[in-house]
Amino acid sequence: MSLEWLRRKDAGSPVRADPAAGRSALPEALIVIDALGRKCPIPIIMLAEQIGGVPIGSVIAVLADDPAAFTDIPAWCAMKSHALAFREEYQTGWSFGVRRSY
Repeated sequence: MSLEWLRRKDAGSPVRADPAAGRSALPEALIVIDALGRKCPIPIIMLAEQIGGVPIGSVIAVLADDPAAFTDIPAWCAMKSHALAFREEYQTGWSFGVRRSY
């Protein structure tokens, strides 16, 4: 399975998740950050910029294909006391769900 169906022309911009799309765990996410093709530390920076924009308890999904993201995003969640709601692996990368805790 590829993440190509999640790519947007304005890659990098947060977008509303589409629960009607029925894609994977992403319907749980309030917004999706497309960090595909971005190298460390950009996915974390993008996440940090957006986390305050969702209500406490909501999930932000981050799409990333940089190998560093596999450990960086869960480590950032632990460091910032947010919960890692999900991590799904695809042929071309991962989707991470981060639940805002505060």
